[in-house]
Amino acid sequence: MSAPVPFDARPLVEPVDRATARAYTQELRRTGRAPAGMGAAGIVIGVVVAVVFVFLFGSVFIGILSAFFTMASAVGSGGGAGLFAVVPVVFLVIVLTVVGIGIWRAVNGGGAARWYRLDRFAQANGMTWHPVSAHPPLPGMIFGHGSARKSTDVVRGARPRFVEFGNYEYTTGSGKNRTTHHWGYVAVKLSTPLPHIVLDATSNNALFGSNLPASFDRDQRLSLEGDFDKHFALYCPQGYEADALYLFTPDIMARFVDNAAALDVEIVDDWMFLYAKRQFVTLDPATWGWLFSVVGAFLDKFAQWERWRDDRLAGGTAPGPAGLPAPTGAPLNIASPDIASPSGATPLPFAAPTALLRPPPGVAPQGRRLKRGVPWGAIVVVAIFVGMWLLMQSGVLGAFLSGIVR
Repeated sequence: MSAPVPFDARPLVEPVDRATARAYTQELRRTGRAPAGMGAAGIVIGVVVAVVFVFLFGSVFIGILSAFFTMASAVGSGGGAGLFAVVPVVFLVIVLTVVGIGIWRAVNGGGAARWYRLDRFAQANGMTWHPVSAHPPLPGMIFGHGSARKSTDVVRGARPRFVEFGNYEYTTGSGKNRTTHHWGYVAVKLSTPLPHIVLDATSNNALFGSNLPASFDRDQRLSLEGDFDKHFALYCPQGYEADALYLFTPDIMARFVDNAAALDVEIVDDWMFLYAKRQFVTLDPATWGWLFSVVGAFLDKFAQWERWRDDRLAGGTAPGPAGLPAPTGAPLNIASPDIASPSGATPLPFAAPTALLRPPPGVAPQGRRLKRGVPWGAIVVVAIFVGMWLLMQSGVLGAFLSGIVR
């Protein structure tokens, strides 16, 4: 294995020539690495939309302009009149400037310098950068909600194990209730599946509980020793408490508290995810240094996790110590292939091991996913608001308040 590439944040902050960045972006789009820009058809559509906007709202602006000039005439020919005449003109200039900048960025690739920096940063650190990944096929809890799901500015590394940094968004609701949710995530590939475990960080919880997009049955909450519970709420499938204790030894818990207390953590299948409601892939060297240090703090501990085996896959044997199945009967020991078996069958042409056999890698069905819970806090808040609205509509609340005032 080659030596690790030293962390290099210089491409994030070094000056970038605009012409070079634009040419780079055009090459990305030409080769299909990045989505196409507006193009001629997009520009025509933008112009048509602008004309329709002016047609629909031009009369409103003219009315406002007329009102300002009327006030200017009322004030007289002094300095105040000039002020009233200038205000709508300044407003129009500001609007046209904003629209013009938006069109220029869309046509010329306003994110060209950002893309160029991130791609050079990824290459300098032995990774690759991808501008967008639609509907990423990841099993984490944030990836299965809503519509218009996509990861942007995806940075991937393959050594010493696969890791992916990305910004993720998805949309829920429709119309006026349409909401776009933004997350940053780190996905680390493990070498073996593990039970579904969630560490809900207490430092980023919302007013009415967890900020995670899923809630879990409280019967699956496991309390660990020390101050760990002050920083995380750990959920594991029922019956997997001993397995969680095997995975989260005191030294691993200390690393989570010291390095990832601001992040939510999910272990599912053969992945570990770190989540936060902020962008992870940025041009900020401090953010990258922090994320690299978080991942680095756990790399040497993943080998311990990957020695875990699910005893439930060992043919129904009782759990043994440290993830090993308990022995069942006398061990096989066929010393010679020439000795016939008692049943007369041909003996195996090899000597079977006498040591205890471990279950195969994997997780039994009952440990693969946590049971979802009901977000009672949010339901209670919504019920209170709905009840107050109904009381206001019926007039009962108004009559009650009037009685108190009297």
